[in-house]
Amino acid sequence: MGFMDKVKNLLSKNADKVDTAIDKAGDIVDQKTQGKYAQHVDKVQDAAKKAVDKTNPQNP
Repeated sequence: MGFMDKVKNLLSKNADKVDTAIDKAGDIVDQKTQGKYAQHVDKVQDAAKKAVDKTNPQNP
């Protein structure tokens, strides 16, 4: 099992925690930039969540 396989396995087992972390990170960026880049931050959050969903074997 390679490094990336281990990362994918870890992400899939903790997808709910990762989603929460993604939301919190986006909130921090929004707070620090006073919402100036909120639209961009939201796009990045969505992309990150989709990437995590792809690693989850329970999600097609």
